[in-house]
Amino acid sequence: MRNKRARSLHVTLCGLCAAMLLIASCARTPQKAIEVSHAEEVERWKAERLASLTSEDGWLTLVGLYWLKEGENRFGSDPAGDVALPAGKSPPFAGSLWLRDGAVKLEARPGVEITHEGKAVSTLDLQSDADGKPTVLGLGTLRFNVIKRGDRVGLRVKDRESQARAGFKGLEYYPLSDKWRVVARFERFDPPKSLPITNVLGMEEGTPSPGAVVFDIGGKTYRLDALSEKGEEKLFIIFADTTSGRETYGAGRYLYADPPDAKGRIVVDFNKAYSPPCAFTNYATCPLPPFQNLLSLAVEAGEKFAGH
Repeated sequence: MRNKRARSLHVTLCGLCAAMLLIASCARTPQKAIEVSHAEEVERWKAERLASLTSEDGWLTLVGLYWLKEGENRFGSDPAGDVALPAGKSPPFAGSLWLRDGAVKLEARPGVEITHEGKAVSTLDLQSDADGKPTVLGLGTLRFNVIKRGDRVGLRVKDRESQARAGFKGLEYYPLSDKWRVVARFERFDPPKSLPITNVLGMEEGTPSPGAVVFDIGGKTYRLDALSEKGEEKLFIIFADTTSGRETYGAGRYLYADPPDAKGRIVVDFNKAYSPPCAFTNYATCPLPPFQNLLSLAVEAGEKFAGH
């Protein structure tokens, strides 16, 4: 009888231990899943970043930026034209772009096929990037559209066969680190501010800023003013740090962050910091980090820069 009870107690204890081990194992699983999820999330982001950069209309294809004058702007491969397209990519005279009071109209030269959304056009009023979705025109391997920067109107030209795209060797990153996935607090500006943001051309433009992200690293507190972009739910952050110009791009890096939660917490993942378009082309108009976003900190996370 005593042996039977002992065996019963032994079975019960074994079952209890097994249950406790199972519970402990389950309790550890979510933490491991979160770590894997973050790594997968960043790898997916890197893949999307690379695909966008190297696509047929990515920043690596940007080969020209031409500022238009009031009136007629003749374009083609003729170096004497107002808009001198890359040699061998266009007839010497392909048409004219007429700028009148900020509005641009295309007049294609008869016999030159310029397309919009796959259809040939002879004349067309062109929307700029300031109007939302710009009108993109095609001429052989070239794509071009109108941009506005302050009171200046320009033509941005891309070539899907650009040397930069053909010779691109890929991107380099710091090792993934949970240290740089920072849970910050969001300090909302009431009312929202308009920050003067200067671009690489020296042009300044007021940009809406809803607030700042504040976080602690190594026992010190840092803050970055965030920007709002039209049609974009995420917050846009332009920053520079002590790696800028050494291991990362000299003019700073960019970063997007999801809006803060109901408690004002916001995740800033520096593992997703990336170089601006100006790191890959001389024809972009990149905004630069405001003075208050220059960190006295080495952010050893995200995209590096070794020249392209």
